[in-house]
Amino acid sequence: MAGALEVEVAGRAVRLSSPERVVFPERGFTKQDVFEYYLAVGDGIMRALGNRPTTLQRFPEGIGGEAFFQKRVPTRGVPTWIETAQIAFPSGRKADELCPADLAHVAWAAQMGTIVFHPWPVRKGHVDQPDELRIDLDPQPGTDFADAAKVALVLKGVLDELGFIGWPKTSGGRGLHVYVRIKPQWTFVEARRAVIALAREVERRAPELATTKWWKEERGERVFIDFNQMARDRTIACAYSLRANPRATASTPLRWDEVGSVEPDDFDLRTVPARIAELGDPHAAIDDVAHDISELLAWSARDAENGEGDMPYPPEYPKMEGEPMRVQPSRARKQES
Repeated sequence: MAGALEVEVAGRAVRLSSPERVVFPERGFTKQDVFEYYLAVGDGIMRALGNRPTTLQRFPEGIGGEAFFQKRVPTRGVPTWIETAQIAFPSGRKADELCPADLAHVAWAAQMGTIVFHPWPVRKGHVDQPDELRIDLDPQPGTDFADAAKVALVLKGVLDELGFIGWPKTSGGRGLHVYVRIKPQWTFVEARRAVIALAREVERRAPELATTKWWKEERGERVFIDFNQMARDRTIACAYSLRANPRATASTPLRWDEVGSVEPDDFDLRTVPARIAELGDPHAAIDDVAHDISELLAWSARDAENGEGDMPYPPEYPKMEGEPMRVQPSRARKQES
């Protein structure tokens, strides 16, 4: 095993130990390959991570070895320049998470075996007010990426009517994500309700393609619009993050005219840096506009008046105000009979 390297990143010396350790066995990609990938996509990933509390998905032994999510930066053994932000979980407990202020923070995380970066939809200055809506289009059994692309285009139509700019990207798996930057003026509860209202409108327009049904038994062969990705402490892989799969795919920003013509496996550790070098970053202007979600909240209030109120939260959450029963529909029917 080669000795450690020292690399200057953003004016800081970052140590890279065990650079030849194989991280993606099926592709032969090493720890140094991962490290250099994150440097190559530096501007793009900093647009996604900059000043955001970030959970690290670490694989110290590479894909297939021990893995864990790190939500707290250790109090000892880290460089003095590492910045953190304190966030609060639904339970009320708090943690100081990595909060990348420059690319050296990303490089340090890669040195620590981080493959996937999961930032919160907030910035350090307003950790309880999201500054983006995240719409997760999750293909269910019997559907695939092509189906998610069709739903994404329906979503774009709704966003266009609202005057919103949506920013699509591959999830790195079978799905698609669409982000909308918003003003940091609303709570997590309000942002989640805005996404639910948006998702319901997409479902109304394409009921054969999209569903907001939380319970899997009700979804059928449709793309689930996972509104709970906007709940506090629920995060998804950011733009340009690698994914922990054998192919070393990356969650990759797209232009809207690409959404129906690409495949997730087109974008990986090797191809994405070359794509940026040739085409630039499709999300380069993502921070130029922040939208007002008042109209979506009005849609949410309208839906509630029509009997479509809040939706179930993830099972680990405390019971939330206005939330319906967290009982699987088939089980609820049995209890009633």
